[in-house]
Amino acid sequence: MNPKIQPDLLSHGRDSVSPSRRVRCFAPSVSGLLLCLFLPAASRAQLQHFVFSGDAMGGAFSVAVYANDRDSADAAAAAAFAELRRLERMLSNYRPDSEWSEVNRYAADRAVAVSQELFDLLSACLEYSRRSEGAFDITVGPLVKVWGFRDGSGRLANDPAVQEALGRIGHTNVLLGSVKRTVRFARPGMEIDPGGIGKGYAVDRMIEVLRRHGIERALVSAAGSSIYALGAPPGRDGWPIDIRAPRGAGSGTEKVVLKDASISTSGTSEKSFRAGGETYGHIFDPRTGYPVRGVLQVSVTAASALDSEAWTKACFVNGRRWSAERLPSGFRVYFCEDQAGHPLCSWLP
Repeated sequence: MNPKIQPDLLSHGRDSVSPSRRVRCFAPSVSGLLLCLFLPAASRAQLQHFVFSGDAMGGAFSVAVYANDRDSADAAAAAAFAELRRLERMLSNYRPDSEWSEVNRYAADRAVAVSQELFDLLSACLEYSRRSEGAFDITVGPLVKVWGFRDGSGRLANDPAVQEALGRIGHTNVLLGSVKRTVRFARPGMEIDPGGIGKGYAVDRMIEVLRRHGIERALVSAAGSSIYALGAPPGRDGWPIDIRAPRGAGSGTEKVVLKDASISTSGTSEKSFRAGGETYGHIFDPRTGYPVRGVLQVSVTAASALDSEAWTKACFVNGRRWSAERLPSGFRVYFCEDQAGHPLCSWLP
């Protein structure tokens, strides 16, 4: 994703944490999420509002907090971004020294012992795969490569290449050993990809760090695609967020208010390419090997960013009817679909 954040509001760098006090709106582009903060004047004497940002996992992360003073906000944000950088070192599939990359490098040849944290995360991913009937699948790495989305903007894949890639994916081919906390691939050439889960997991962990530092009102955004709202701004019921319509749907938005909840959005507006008069997005059905057609954008609200991020993929791939029948209790889904060339957006009933 290539989020575009208004430069006068936030500054960011890979290992920097930059504060800003006067903030009006965040405007990440690809996910369609627009966050606007409206600060009641009476609350400013009691709590101060601070915003911090930094780059990680291929996107811009932001942390907005309410705190009694600058020192408290600085300490909490610094700890949250330190946790983010730790997770990037563990989960990145672009860093050869990451624990995730070690699994990809060796798991087809032998069982790879991993940390309890990574083992638990992979276990959760396989459970999401089971509950989504294979629509969510972290083993899509070979498909991401064959369609040209790993390092580029995409390219049309022929059917033999897709079928060959399909022979190297499948969540049932990830074998976890609970006694020694190991990961093993049942097929050669497999590669797990953190793109569908890493940001959501990082957001949840950063929120936990903020809580431990005494922060009760905060909003953490990962490249605009996964957001968690902790508590609420003073004098408000929650954090107001606008879900922006996908490209081609005009300037329409859908408003949500979050408190102690998350929202994640998956869409094809930014990562897509055209070939033969057709548009191909970067979200695949792992069971067919081809990009999903007909769905433009899906937003899911849930109790955790890990849940909302995983279920956006499951709902995007499986579609409206499946989502209406199988979505867990307490979740909400906002679908934007292509109806005869025109985007049509609505919440599931």
